[in-house]
Amino acid sequence: MKVRGILQEKGHEVVTVAPDASVADIVQRLRADRIGAVVVSSDGVHVDGIVTETDVVRGLADAGGDLLAQPVSRLMKDDVTTCAPDDEIRDLMAEMTHRRSRYVVAVEDHRLVGIVSIGDVVKSQLEDRELEVRVLRDLSHPRA
Repeated sequence: MKVRGILQEKGHEVVTVAPDASVADIVQRLRADRIGAVVVSSDGVHVDGIVTETDVVRGLADAGGDLLAQPVSRLMKDDVTTCAPDDEIRDLMAEMTHRRSRYVVAVEDHRLVGIVSIGDVVKSQLEDRELEVRVLRDLSHPRA
């Protein structure tokens, strides 16, 4: 299976924020949209960075509550793990494991087209395994 399959299943919508948005704005978006990461983009099309819940927690531990008034550009990671829609899921899993990344931004022609979480990958793999089990079960127990 390819990344494209996950994106078709979950959709291509990605929550983005501008680099000058405050960290407090990010926290509100994470909570309101019930997500674990937002993509930082000055134009909503190109990826400038990413901020995850973990980044916020670490930033608060280091800087305290004053961090909430700071621009997200202070907190964001600009070394974003990306993939293409035609990348294989197994390659994506390897990259996520190697980089210890829970989120990968899908980009096509240098344009943001989606985001894939480790949860999306696990769900995809479970669905594939369930299909395999059903097919094998049907093959081993043919119906009369």
